[in-house]
Amino acid sequence: MKKICVFLFALVLSIGVICFSPKVASAQNDTLVLGKNAKSCVLADAESGEIVYQKNSTDKLPIASMTKIMTLLVIYDNINNGKISLDDDVVVSSVAAGMGGSQAFLDADSTHKAVDLIKTIIIASANDSCVALAEHVSGSKETFVNEMNKKGKELGLVATNFVNCTGLPALNQYSCAVDCVKMFSALIKQNNNYFDYSKIWMDDYKHPGGRITQLTNTNRLVRFFNGCDGGKTGYTDEARHCLCATAKKGDTRLIACVLGEPDSKTRFAEVSQMLNFGFANYSNTILLSKDNAIQVDVKGGKTKSISVKPQENLSVFLPKNESADGYEVVTQIERNKAPINQGEVVGTAFLIKNNNVIAKTALYSTDTVSKKSYFDTLHEIGENW
Repeated sequence: MKKICVFLFALVLSIGVICFSPKVASAQNDTLVLGKNAKSCVLADAESGEIVYQKNSTDKLPIASMTKIMTLLVIYDNINNGKISLDDDVVVSSVAAGMGGSQAFLDADSTHKAVDLIKTIIIASANDSCVALAEHVSGSKETFVNEMNKKGKELGLVATNFVNCTGLPALNQYSCAVDCVKMFSALIKQNNNYFDYSKIWMDDYKHPGGRITQLTNTNRLVRFFNGCDGGKTGYTDEARHCLCATAKKGDTRLIACVLGEPDSKTRFAEVSQMLNFGFANYSNTILLSKDNAIQVDVKGGKTKSISVKPQENLSVFLPKNESADGYEVVTQIERNKAPINQGEVVGTAFLIKNNNVIAKTALYSTDTVSKKSYFDTLHEIGENW
């Protein structure tokens, strides 16, 4: 990793930020036809969001139960900010218990742990669990939907509006393939708990009274596509067959989305084809991993250094015939004076090419260091003497 003085960062940042984007294939390219039967489709890198193939990617379309991608994202946001917890007791209202479509068959007035209801949404697309959690998080499903639309604005979605949290048919509810990929990318990047359940093919859900509901994953690719560990299906007569799925091979994670497929078999086949194309032609090189710590010197602390990690990976997503040479990671430490608490943001890491910032991520301390006391200073002097 290359370290540069702070004043150079001002120069780098003043040059401006550009968007890194490999060449994007389109449906108009006669040499490449993916998502042939879909009304709309997108293939993208999950890490950076870079699109490598798209067709009608911003067309407003119904997405059916893929709406639950945003439902889960808002639920997890409220867990991450401490408003609710995975261990919360959730009481199922008669409204939630009466939801149609795919269900966990929850009884009205029964009590379930939030984490268990999340599990039923991820595996079996349970509408009753969605409404029960929406009411628990926001007090009403209408207020929860407002949170969903607010989150959409935060993510910069271009053609999405939610009316309910389940994806059941509703007037003026729509999204588009590129927005689905953005939502799904945010979901899987911010919430590791999601993958605890998204890979499960079949499971039994035990209700408080002992009754068992068998859950079957609606995403067949977790069983039949090597590397697929998550996704969300959707179907209504209006939306037809939809799917947004992710798979990982090595350091490369892709997301493929199709909307409006004619049947279920075709959606799984065309998403598989898109993922195979992506893995065959593109790769992701991680230049700074969120799993690896950096040692940073600390001033005035009881210890002389702390371990620091990036909040997100900094990586380069390129066609396989292109090299990552010329990209570099530069770190800027802005907070290195004790006291420093564990989890505190202490700086920023930048991915740079040709003096342009391609991406950046915050650096946070994995340690806690207290301020050095007067007696600590005397002790240190004595040791040095």
